[in-house]
Amino acid sequence: MTDKSFVNGGTTPQNKKKPRVVVGLDIGTTKIACFVGVKNEFGKIEIISMGKTESIGVLRGVVSNIEKTIQSITQSVALAQERVQGNLKINNVNVGIAGQHIKSVQTRGIHVRKNPQGEISQKDIDALIDDMYSLVMTPGEEIVTVLPQEYIVDNEQGIKDPRGMAGIRLEANFHIITGHVSNVTNIRTCVERSGLSINEIILEPIASAQAVLNDEEKEAGVVLVDIGGGTTDVAIFYDGLIRHTAVIPFGGNVITEDIRNGCKIIPRYAETLKVKHGSALVSESKGNEIVCIPGVNGNTSKEISLTTLAGIIQARMEEIVELVQVEIRNSGVEHKIIGGIVVTGGGAQLKHLPQLFEFKTGMTTRIGYPTMHLANTNKIEGIDCPIYSTGIGLVLKGFEHEELGANANVVSNTSDVINHGDVRKKGSFFAKVMSKETWKMIDNFFTKDDE
Repeated sequence: MTDKSFVNGGTTPQNKKKPRVVVGLDIGTTKIACFVGVKNEFGKIEIISMGKTESIGVLRGVVSNIEKTIQSITQSVALAQERVQGNLKINNVNVGIAGQHIKSVQTRGIHVRKNPQGEISQKDIDALIDDMYSLVMTPGEEIVTVLPQEYIVDNEQGIKDPRGMAGIRLEANFHIITGHVSNVTNIRTCVERSGLSINEIILEPIASAQAVLNDEEKEAGVVLVDIGGGTTDVAIFYDGLIRHTAVIPFGGNVITEDIRNGCKIIPRYAETLKVKHGSALVSESKGNEIVCIPGVNGNTSKEISLTTLAGIIQARMEEIVELVQVEIRNSGVEHKIIGGIVVTGGGAQLKHLPQLFEFKTGMTTRIGYPTMHLANTNKIEGIDCPIYSTGIGLVLKGFEHEELGANANVVSNTSDVINHGDVRKKGSFFAKVMSKETWKMIDNFFTKDDE
């Protein structure tokens, strides 16, 4: 049998409790980032490594070039592995998904327990959730994620956690995320051809919410707005439950394109202008301030007024804010939200963005930083930037699912021995995210180790 001693910042004796490790892979429009998280001896989650590369094969959250996306994934994972002290091999990842093709529906599921005398267990809940994956979808669509909202036990409603209760009829209201089969398949193909297996596919705004929101905000009612490079993702919570999700097909890249066309400059200068000098409010810009942009191929440089720049940005951001307001109205809890709006993602770095949201919506707004639930955030420079909310949230969701017993091992390292029989027992769950090729790889791994 292969020796499997885990090393993390030094040798960990085999008689000590092994640290748990989870990996999140954020496949975005502008970047692909891999995050490695571990639970320390105090039960707190730390990000111990990160690898980030430019995304050159994704357009508006959807894979547009398989080979280029595989190249970016491979590079980001390799960087994450290099920066971890010790012998760590990343095999399984939690992957984020977004894009305009993502939709959400509300439905109810029912599970009649075979043993009415015993208590409701996690196994009963898993069976109910598995049944939801069998729902018939519109041709060309498949279920990505099933999110329980509240449970009903023998007609007793409003139950958030039915475990330990007695009852025969277990029901639940579900928020179901669907996506186009081709787009979901392309993500799986890219990840698996990069030598990885998918533990779970998670909607990106759900992951971001895990990183930047607290339980009090979710109870009070809060709107999470994740402004990425290609899309703006929205997740609305109330009474501690997810009530609405949506993907708006505009993001930071559209603003960059507007600056490029409005100021007639090349794309990289437009992005630099946006990041360094951009403001979401014209009223906050001084009319006499200008920026000089170098000319192309030695031509005369160009002067751009910061007031003009802010005008271009504000026009597009107001459009995004208006679409967010539409989703808030569609959620059905518009007048119950008292936690305000939390803006995160790369677009949240724009100056005066919270003020614009507050002015247009009348709701309090803050910037969401992804380190509020992490310990020891000084290990990686710049990790507190909103651009990393999705990737860190994928790690946090992985640990949450692990605590619920809903997933298997996420990373193969030299001390994490996976029980092959236990994995196979959960085939009904993993069938949703693992291809035949992935199962074959898993079987070969165990067969080789047992020799």
